[in-house]
Amino acid sequence: MIRSFVICALNLFVFAGCVVPACAQPDSTRPALIPQPRQFTSRSSISLAHGVRIVVPGRNADDSFAAKNLATELEQRGVAVRKSKSSVSVWLLRDTSAVARRVMRREKMQFDPAMQAEGYLLITEGRSAYVIGHTATGVFYGAQTLAQLEQPGGRGPILTGAAIRDWPAMRWRGVHDDLSRGPVPTLAFQEQQIRAFAAYKMNVYSPYFENTMQYKSNPLPSLPGGSLSPADAKALVEYARQYHVTIIPEQEAFGHLHKVLTWQKYAPLAEIPNGTVLAPGQPGSMKLITQWFDELAGEYPGPFLHIGADETFELGQGQTAAEVKQRGLGAVYIDFLTRIHGALAPLHRRLLFWGDVAMSSPDLVPRLPHDMIAVAWHYEPSEKGYDRWLDPYTKSGMETWVSPGVNNWNRVWPNFNLALGNIQGFVAAGQKAGSTGMLNTIWNDDGEGLFAQDWYAVLFGAAAAWQPGTSDVARFQSDFGPVFHGDRSGDIDEAQAALMAAHQALAHAGLGDAQDAWFWVDPWSQRGQEVSAKMLPVAAEVRLDAERALTLIAQARADKNLRNVEALDAMEMGARRIDFLVFKFQAANQIMSAYQRMYSGQHDPAVAAHVSRDLWNLSGVNGLCEDLSQGYEYLRTRYSDVWLAENRPYWLGNVNARYQAATQLWMKRANGLSAARDQWREHHTLPSPEQIDIPPAPSVKDGH
Repeated sequence: MIRSFVICALNLFVFAGCVVPACAQPDSTRPALIPQPRQFTSRSSISLAHGVRIVVPGRNADDSFAAKNLATELEQRGVAVRKSKSSVSVWLLRDTSAVARRVMRREKMQFDPAMQAEGYLLITEGRSAYVIGHTATGVFYGAQTLAQLEQPGGRGPILTGAAIRDWPAMRWRGVHDDLSRGPVPTLAFQEQQIRAFAAYKMNVYSPYFENTMQYKSNPLPSLPGGSLSPADAKALVEYARQYHVTIIPEQEAFGHLHKVLTWQKYAPLAEIPNGTVLAPGQPGSMKLITQWFDELAGEYPGPFLHIGADETFELGQGQTAAEVKQRGLGAVYIDFLTRIHGALAPLHRRLLFWGDVAMSSPDLVPRLPHDMIAVAWHYEPSEKGYDRWLDPYTKSGMETWVSPGVNNWNRVWPNFNLALGNIQGFVAAGQKAGSTGMLNTIWNDDGEGLFAQDWYAVLFGAAAAWQPGTSDVARFQSDFGPVFHGDRSGDIDEAQAALMAAHQALAHAGLGDAQDAWFWVDPWSQRGQEVSAKMLPVAAEVRLDAERALTLIAQARADKNLRNVEALDAMEMGARRIDFLVFKFQAANQIMSAYQRMYSGQHDPAVAAHVSRDLWNLSGVNGLCEDLSQGYEYLRTRYSDVWLAENRPYWLGNVNARYQAATQLWMKRANGLSAARDQWREHHTLPSPEQIDIPPAPSVKDGH
């Protein structure tokens, strides 16, 4: 009761203003499922103590793969898969089969046209379970739901009984993953991602490239060891096909090309020197784009290509200045997108583009080719709704997708307060406006992003895009731990709530949230002292939230059957970084205050009597400076472990350099305080705070 109250109270506070109150109590008759099925009727549970046998009468290759995948999942959950008369029979069927028709007739369940592409029926009856789909995709998704219905029971595993009719609200449901600003995943981790996306009925994975896809025609920008090869692409596409996941590559084709345009070969194509935007008037710009996309089309055979084209801030500031002045920014931008569309027409792919720039010139949007798809993006909850991001395109008759965000960027842990509200509202608005797809975005602006930290918002995006209408945040929060981790204790869900509370406390203090900037800033710098003044009053509250999360994670780990433990490692890492971020400001403030007191009172016998001891507490075996230097070094090693569990070594050194610099900074300050202790012992005087790099202490409570 207390646990559910904590999570519910947090949601009510964070999501005030949402269409549906987030604290509506979840339907207790439904089991934990992600996504929740559209139609669900509870039935008696079935014991799986004697295992299951999976039957695929038609021996279709795709359905056989679904059976193999289901068998692997059930075996990992401790369910025996065997051919035995005592086993529960799981039938994977097409709706045209005789067995499926008999079951549907007996159950009086229809397979409507809306269900045909990806929908399924799941029916338990006696000692049998029937998964029925019109397509291989529907059969596969029904099998994913059946796997989630497996639960631990008092005498062994059980299958929660149900009669389900289910199909998606949106045709395309996926994740857009930034591979160009630091982390580049291994192929093995991308395959793990594909399996997880498919398990929660997502059918799109969109890797984002600026300079991290290797091109034979333009090999310079893609760095060996830090980019994907054509062989990687081929392997990933083939792997994803089995799981009904379409790969949609995004190659930026207008802006965000700094790491290309700094090469001398491409310098003439830059709007401004060493900038980020291609100059539309340069013939070489279109040549480069067509070369890239010709290769992409051969490696990624899906129906879509994504040309990016967002945030072209430099357009009109350099080579196109005169044209923009004469014709207007919107006209130049839209004409270049139209030219790109024409140049890529022979590839016979539909082009996605980000909708932010063109929406600024709504009167010109009708000039865009209407087979292009505008991807509207906005990354925060909006009490005023999301129509302004969609209207320019829907009113012009163009197809739209919506793109919320997981809010991981520039943070030591994603801000799920913002992410869940944003996903909930934007996806619901997209469905209402007729958007056919959803791309949930991950950005790594800081170069430090760990995908394993993002699953909470990624899975909520999966739920929101599959389920019709406004998704229930409270329902998802009660389902996440059991479904993703197999945690029946509630500890992981409560740990997520605790970290959301930590973000919220920092937001109330005027600091936004647990940002990387606060993790790295020197608390004795001018900026650091400004942050410290806001941080210290809420320091104890934030640390207790983070430490509560760490405690709950440790408790949850007592269950050796937990799934996706690498995501727990990443979550623990995030909680530790939040806790240390705040401790740094507490400790730095304590060092400043203590040394200032010692220095100003060094001639006071009551103060002087304890100077040696007090200096030892600031720099010694258990000194605060050592706490900070050792803390950064420990986090560096843990961060490296989590990084390498999903990413190639590329770029990790850039992040580790920041840890090492912070470690060395506090070691240097420890040495300064040690020298002050030596001076006190020899001369009974202390250097001024400024002489050992200590600023005057602010008059702020330290938050202990």
